[in-house]
Amino acid sequence: MQFHHHGYVSTDPRVQPAAGIGLDRPEDLPGEIDVLIVGSGPAGIVAAAQLAQFPNVVTRLVERRDGRLVLGQADGIQARSVETFQAFGFAQQIIQEAYQITETSFWSPDPAHPENIVRSSVTPDDPNGISEFPHLIVNQARVIDYFAEYARRAPARGDVDYGYEFVDLEVGEGEYPVSVTLRKVTGQTGAGINAAATADAAQGDTVVVRAKYVIGADGASSKVRRSIGGSLSGDQAFHAWGVMDVLAVTDFPDIRKKCIIHSEAGSILHIPREGNHLARIYVDLGEVDEHDGGKVRNTPLEDVIAQANAIMHPYTLDVRNVAWNSVYEVAHRLTDRFDDAETSPDGKQRVFLMGDACHTHSAKAGQGMNVSMQDGWNLGWKLGYVLEGRSPESLLQTYSDERRVTAKNLIDFDKEWSTLMAKKPEEFDSPSQLEEFYVQTAEFPAGFMTEYTESVLTGGAEHQALAAGFPIGKRFKSVSTTRVADAVDVHLGHHHRADGRFRVYAFADASGEQLDRWAEWLLANTASPLQRFTPLGEDIDSIFDVKAVFQQEHHGVDISRVSKLFLPQSGPFKMIDYEKIYAAKPDVDIFDERQISRDGAVVIVRPDQYVSAVLPLSAPEAVAAFFEPLFVTP
Repeated sequence: MQFHHHGYVSTDPRVQPAAGIGLDRPEDLPGEIDVLIVGSGPAGIVAAAQLAQFPNVVTRLVERRDGRLVLGQADGIQARSVETFQAFGFAQQIIQEAYQITETSFWSPDPAHPENIVRSSVTPDDPNGISEFPHLIVNQARVIDYFAEYARRAPARGDVDYGYEFVDLEVGEGEYPVSVTLRKVTGQTGAGINAAATADAAQGDTVVVRAKYVIGADGASSKVRRSIGGSLSGDQAFHAWGVMDVLAVTDFPDIRKKCIIHSEAGSILHIPREGNHLARIYVDLGEVDEHDGGKVRNTPLEDVIAQANAIMHPYTLDVRNVAWNSVYEVAHRLTDRFDDAETSPDGKQRVFLMGDACHTHSAKAGQGMNVSMQDGWNLGWKLGYVLEGRSPESLLQTYSDERRVTAKNLIDFDKEWSTLMAKKPEEFDSPSQLEEFYVQTAEFPAGFMTEYTESVLTGGAEHQALAAGFPIGKRFKSVSTTRVADAVDVHLGHHHRADGRFRVYAFADASGEQLDRWAEWLLANTASPLQRFTPLGEDIDSIFDVKAVFQQEHHGVDISRVSKLFLPQSGPFKMIDYEKIYAAKPDVDIFDERQISRDGAVVIVRPDQYVSAVLPLSAPEAVAAFFEPLFVTP
């Protein structure tokens, strides 16, 4: 974390200096808004948190509730999401309060006494080191709290406007083409909405605001989706599950481990919760008649508890307290559109959908909140770029192109996973089929199978061999390095903050001579993207965060001879930034770990941590060619 470069501070350094709209953020909802986000769930809050880093973009987030979420239904946090938390500055805090999944126990019928269950195997949660971060369990409400706090501390001072329900929208023309009707559903005054238009507004009144863009993050029953003619389609498995967060006393030995239990009476997915006492239990309630009409959702809690005990026999579950419970039927549905390009008057994207408004599935793979957060981050920085004039509007098309494929892959995976979870023991091809699927597909539920295809944001694979361990289109997989200036070991990717900047990692050649030539071209050549696209008067690293990684261990790197590109001056006092120069560690050499050419390589990583391109160090003009269609000269 860097601070003091704007002057000495003794307050919380995570609170960034206010700027732009954040200098005087109006309490009332403005009549004209750059981005209006509907829904403060995981997708909406992440989009708002990212946009809060763009202080000249007027972003407002409206939520129907009258305050923060108290009890969230999602709780599984995949490692990819923890990497995202690191970018937003709160990974360590949330790890401290979360439950960490380190292994999964599989329980099956005892061959000698099939009415009983026995532990059949135990699988490490991440045996292949997919990420340096753990798999966590923590309440969705806490995740949203952390992102909301990040937004409030960001330059634009983002926040949630509670008590406003989305009614409808209409897309027209002009600078603010989207006309949005909201209804005030809580409170007695017009505070928090456009005072000029709603001075006498009270609970139940409707008001109209105009926006350049609207994000519908308002759940599976999304009104925003319906307003642009969208729908969810798919299939239903006609299989019911009871789910409950419980405080229970039990003789089951793995109560504090993640467990997948198959018995003759049904199946259980058992998830310990944070705090060391609470647990979430998904209980198989069996097949549902397709003409049931939802009656199964009225299954009494007592029946769910009784079924859990039947499945866990010979162990018993004495439930002492239930924090939350529900009954649901598995359904897999995907929206037919992620934006309104089909229906908008000019064919441009003005309204976007994300999260459950786009994709719904079973809860047992722990994907809903995690995928939704990546939806929000994907679109958030792109809207910031377009609205600040950095990039052409065409950049926004990549949101739908990228996230539609991700959502489809999610639905396909969850269909297979939920089908296996619902099988009876005798229906498996082998006793270890479920365990084998769980291990073989571990990268998907961990969040690392997303791979964006070639586009304006994702380069071709002609130079992939120069850094084979950083697959183009996949997330940047960090490795520990040594920061040269202070000899501190730092995971290289952990300095990739959610500040809206592209990262350009220059992996040096053995002598460093090629790196010097590359750096001088980027620093001084008029064709360099740093020269062309950095706004006048801004710090040289305000758009592009360029870092050098040397092959030598840190004592072998002489900072006084390193290009000034990697020692930029920033802030009002033009302080030198010493966090741009890194060295390989002798015991964990990043060049070996990520198969980086000893002749050097350049790895470009986009603001949401996905690898955009791998380029030769010998061709600095290739960096300019990559960024050419992405940026507009300010």
